[in-house]
Amino acid sequence: MTSASLVRRSALVLTLMLASVAATAATPAAPPAARPPQARLVMPASEVTFVARQIGVPLDGRFKRFDAQIAFDPRQPQTGRVQFQIDLGSVAINAETDAELAKPEWFHVASFPKAQFVSRAIRPVGPGRFEVAGALSIKGVQRELVVPVTLAPSPAGTVATGSFVLKRLDFKVGDGDWADPSVVANDVQVRFKLTLQGLPPL
Repeated sequence: MTSASLVRRSALVLTLMLASVAATAATPAAPPAARPPQARLVMPASEVTFVARQIGVPLDGRFKRFDAQIAFDPRQPQTGRVQFQIDLGSVAINAETDAELAKPEWFHVASFPKAQFVSRAIRPVGPGRFEVAGALSIKGVQRELVVPVTLAPSPAGTVATGSFVLKRLDFKVGDGDWADPSVVANDVQVRFKLTLQGLPPL
């Protein structure tokens, strides 16, 4: 190959490279995904309750202190994020039971003061209905959980409601002598109503 041919080929390669760079620069970058709006929890209009059973007798309880960090757009649920914490020392059934639940066999509040749920994925399952998959941590034990959530408008904002069954023995809640499910049932029904402000309309 002659020197002239080499020069022409080099010039052609350089031209193609420059054209490629120019085309890349001219292509607009994809806009970053919009962050979903942050919701504010309205505590006076929110509640977390549960029903446990001891020797077949239902025990109704609630938690007086909890918090949530929720970023969510119902039109783009896959971008949403949920973190939820419950102060386990705020459990309220009756004075005697509340004191018992703080002990190491139960919530072991001194070492594990909070339960926490962190979402991994949110998907729609119907109008105003979603499934929130994530990890629930109680007493140093983490388990995967899918929580059904229904959203509905209200005068105070948006109300998120749902319920699920928790297996207390999965988290060593009620350990030792209390691990017998014939005394205290393994299944605990948890219900929540969270009033949120700042979410886009459904």
